[in-house]
Amino acid sequence: MAQEYLTVSALNKYIKRKFDVDPYLDRVYLTGEISNFRLRPNNHQYFSLKDEQSKINAIMFKGAFQKLKFTPKEGMKVLVVGRVALYEASGMYQIYIEHMEPDGVGALYQALAELREKLNKEGLFSLPKKPLPRFPKRIAVLTSPSGAVIRDIITTVKRRYPIAQLVLFPTVVQGDKAAENIVKNIKRAEAGEFDTMIIGRGGGSIEDLWPFNEEVVARAIAASPLPIISSVGHETDTTIADLAADVRAATPTAAAELAVPVLNEELLRLKEKQNRLEQAYLNLLERKKERYQRIMQSYIFRQPMRLYEAQSIQLDRLTQRLQQETTVLVNQREKQLLQVIGRFEQATPLNRVKNTQQQVDYLTNRLQQQMTVLMENKGQKMAHAIASLDLLSPLKIMGRGYTYTTQENQVIRSVKELTEKELTIHFVDGTVQSTIDKIVEKGEK
Repeated sequence: MAQEYLTVSALNKYIKRKFDVDPYLDRVYLTGEISNFRLRPNNHQYFSLKDEQSKINAIMFKGAFQKLKFTPKEGMKVLVVGRVALYEASGMYQIYIEHMEPDGVGALYQALAELREKLNKEGLFSLPKKPLPRFPKRIAVLTSPSGAVIRDIITTVKRRYPIAQLVLFPTVVQGDKAAENIVKNIKRAEAGEFDTMIIGRGGGSIEDLWPFNEEVVARAIAASPLPIISSVGHETDTTIADLAADVRAATPTAAAELAVPVLNEELLRLKEKQNRLEQAYLNLLERKKERYQRIMQSYIFRQPMRLYEAQSIQLDRLTQRLQQETTVLVNQREKQLLQVIGRFEQATPLNRVKNTQQQVDYLTNRLQQQMTVLMENKGQKMAHAIASLDLLSPLKIMGRGYTYTTQENQVIRSVKELTEKELTIHFVDGTVQSTIDKIVEKGEK
């Protein structure tokens, strides 16, 4: 009998059929550790699940992945629900995950912690908080119209501040559509003329309160121009909406108390301020009256002339000072006039000739005096020079017994200049003709 061979595609299709019809593989509950995970935004996610001994490929389609309340990470232990099937093209089997949550920690708590950390890093919770108006006229309330929250808020506001107008925006506060409805009503309240907004609901589980932990709700609250009071859950419940709001109230009643003052107390304060204002005005009026009486008793009104005494004395002093300064000024002008007249008189031709003649006479006398002094100085210098020449005269020296010798009209200064001829010896009172017999130089015998 001839053997029939199968194609690879036929074999994979057969095995895939076995996987698809197996009731145990149609819904598998599996636990394992995420491996080879790389986030693909807005796309299918491909990774592996493993334990200490084995590994299985996993795929999570985009629709299922977008429903997760947390972000899977490498090495995270998870609980998954899915079906196991074969991928014909590669012949590999894998698990198609429909639901996944962290192992050991609820998915909602994990998602809440991650979202809170993300928004805190962005600074959403540390934005400047808007102050609540002290006397609001219109208050928007976002809550369920059938719950106890709206009844508590209405009762508290009517009791404390009945002149405030409450406007209810019926809001879905639980379920998948709650977050979208909350954001929508926040926008509607912002479009109206409201002073304050209260967002609230009663207590419940984390699943019940989850719409107030949605990122879109937190961002809408933080971006709202209206001051928002968040009252979600009980005192021990803290949602992300509470952190993003301007004020958190533990209960709806506390939210209403924060939103409005007590009217009777405010009226008492106004009455007290009115009394204080009236008393202050009466005191001021009394002080003004006393001051008026003191002023009326002043000497200014009793003796008005005393008001001008100082000015009268000052006027007399200024008048005297004016007269004195005028007299001094007139004297100065007269003196200047006399000086000008004197200069004009000196500037006439006769005075100029007279002054010039006096100057010529004075210069002539000075010239004669200078000539006399000059002649005397020259005569003294000449006498001194004659005396100096007389001291240096050869005749003066010869008068003391000295002579000088000449030979052929030449003065002999050394014996080496002598010749054996006649020589003439000059005395102070005559000469002597002499003949040289012998010449003996110094050092010879």
